[in-house]
Amino acid sequence: MSTIRGARERARTEITAAIKDEARLQLAAEGAARLSLRAVARELGMASSALYRYFPSRDDLLTALIVDAYDAVGAAAESALSAAPPSAGHGARWTAVCSAVRTWALDHPHEYALVYGSPVPGYTAPKDTVAPASRVALALISVVRDAHRTNGLALPPVDARLTPEAERMAADVAPDLPPPVVVAMVAAWSQVFGTISFELFGHFNNVVEDRDAFFEHAATRLAHEVGLRPGAAGTSPGSSAGS
Repeated sequence: MSTIRGARERARTEITAAIKDEARLQLAAEGAARLSLRAVARELGMASSALYRYFPSRDDLLTALIVDAYDAVGAAAESALSAAPPSAGHGARWTAVCSAVRTWALDHPHEYALVYGSPVPGYTAPKDTVAPASRVALALISVVRDAHRTNGLALPPVDARLTPEAERMAADVAPDLPPPVVVAMVAAWSQVFGTISFELFGHFNNVVEDRDAFFEHAATRLAHEVGLRPGAAGTSPGSSAGS
């Protein structure tokens, strides 16, 4: 009985993967708004009723694709962070994470557009997407948290009018970090994706030619704005770090 169950589970896994692969082809050809379960079933030679046993609705399939995309870019960010040694410096680790996200986006433009582009009409993302969507942000937060713990973090300025919002954001996002740092970090996070989106969606055409160098400069500048001190790495909480 266990052999039969195992074979069924493998078959279900393979068919699920085939459905998602075909759906990604549709994303590239038609866009997320025109994703159709019937069209996916037709391309796979399946009856629509059979496909519904795997994904009861278009939204269920979209959610699966969105979770996969967030997990993939999150894994790229986490892998880059793991590969960047603390001795490289906090700023370098921040830039490594940002660059990994950009590389993934350039390699998977349609999946990037699905999760960071225009919302799909009529679709509301469920809570299942929240944890995968947080992985890149958590990788960046971990860099800032390490810097804070090792005295490698300078306190960025914040407008006094933003103090209540800064305190609220810090409580929700990273209670162990100073509110001005959290404000700067959220702003930098949005600018990282804004820069990637400008490149991916063609807004840098006839403007930026050396895009690798431009992105590295932008990411490095954002690290500075967050408060990551140039060259600071691996210092103990009681030691001094250069500014």
